[in-house]
Amino acid sequence: MSTAPATQVAIPHAPWFTEDRLGMFVHWGLYSLAARHEWVMYRENMDAAEYSKYFEHFDPDLYDPSEWAAAAKNAGMKYVVLTTKHHDGFALWDSAFTDYKATNTPCGQDLLTPYVAALREAGLKVGFYHSVIDWHHPDFTIDGNHAARNNPDWEEVNKTRDGARYREYLHGQVRELLTNYGQIDYLFFDFSYPDEATANPDGEPKFRGKGAEDWGSVALMEMIRELQPGIIVNDRLNVPGDFVTPEQYQPAGAMISGDKEVPWEACQTLNGSWGYDRDNLDYKSPEQLIHMLIDGVSKGGNLLLNVGPTGRGEIDPRARESLAGMGEWMRLHSRSIYGAGAAGMAAPQDARYTLRGNRLYLHLFAWPFQFVHLPGLAGKVRYAQLLNDASEIPFLVLDPGQAAGHMTPAGQAPGTLTLKLPVQRPRVAVPVIELFLHTESDLS
Repeated sequence: MSTAPATQVAIPHAPWFTEDRLGMFVHWGLYSLAARHEWVMYRENMDAAEYSKYFEHFDPDLYDPSEWAAAAKNAGMKYVVLTTKHHDGFALWDSAFTDYKATNTPCGQDLLTPYVAALREAGLKVGFYHSVIDWHHPDFTIDGNHAARNNPDWEEVNKTRDGARYREYLHGQVRELLTNYGQIDYLFFDFSYPDEATANPDGEPKFRGKGAEDWGSVALMEMIRELQPGIIVNDRLNVPGDFVTPEQYQPAGAMISGDKEVPWEACQTLNGSWGYDRDNLDYKSPEQLIHMLIDGVSKGGNLLLNVGPTGRGEIDPRARESLAGMGEWMRLHSRSIYGAGAAGMAAPQDARYTLRGNRLYLHLFAWPFQFVHLPGLAGKVRYAQLLNDASEIPFLVLDPGQAAGHMTPAGQAPGTLTLKLPVQRPRVAVPVIELFLHTESDLS
């Protein structure tokens, strides 16, 4: 995974993306056997011969994509995105363009066919990830993002490599993915780096970056739109896509491109690694993950949360625990997320708003003592309740001129609605108050 700049456009044809809001990313491949991050080949400067031990031992006997689908659905996710091929070049399907594929390992099967079937059976949208980088292909030139970047003979090696042949290979594999598995809803490419150059000690460029021309991105996107007219495609081909992809950070606000707000999706890990990383214990708590989800939706974005299954094909217990924690919260609060988006107004401190139709949702990251004051909402709310149990929350409008007394709070600014909360915080990760507006236009 990596980020790359590109120009984006709004989605004209896939409204589900900005309604479903939460998806599961799955990074799984040969690197899962190493269990040391999906860039292990790059990080440890492995050559193809050393890395081949994972190919020779890839046998995920516990792979059951129906369990993946169930875990995603129980967590409240609406779509799943699987790495069909990561930077190491290994294909999870029976590609006609390479021998470096799952069917030639001890596994011996196309792993995408059961994945797609399981998602459809579960009613989830089908997503594919595909890397445009390929450390295994003989025509992918060595550059600063290549596992063989430290090869002293890289210049001689590159003289034998043909970018046009690699483009043909890349397009051929994408055509397979979008032809052989029925309707595909989502395509995540990774990644372009046209302005990224690696310098020699004398300052002269050693490697140049790669971008749209290297991938044949314009023709590739045209083919994608022809094969799958309803698909959405991300922004990492270095040509206009359908949404932007901030990685491992939460945007401060709406994402802007060309002076317009654009759809976006933050892709986040559970522990900082995309692939299975056995000894990495830096897991985010379910509460942190829920905060990220709410924060993103409050700014008009989605969350694509990653899991890295083990080399045997299972989602490990720590990841399952994280997903289960999200799922319990989503079971009670999903209507503040699905179909919701930015409310267009500032929330109180330590809180976030989302809006769905004429219902405004106040997510309280910290539990106030008795009162919470909502500027601009006086006269606009007809009813309020805690979302987790539908228990009523009384509200009032304090006289702006009221002085603080022994038993009375000070008045608030004109137009402020005051909610009176129970002393006890609800036993949920993030309490949510559902505010029923007289009309949706009350916030405009």
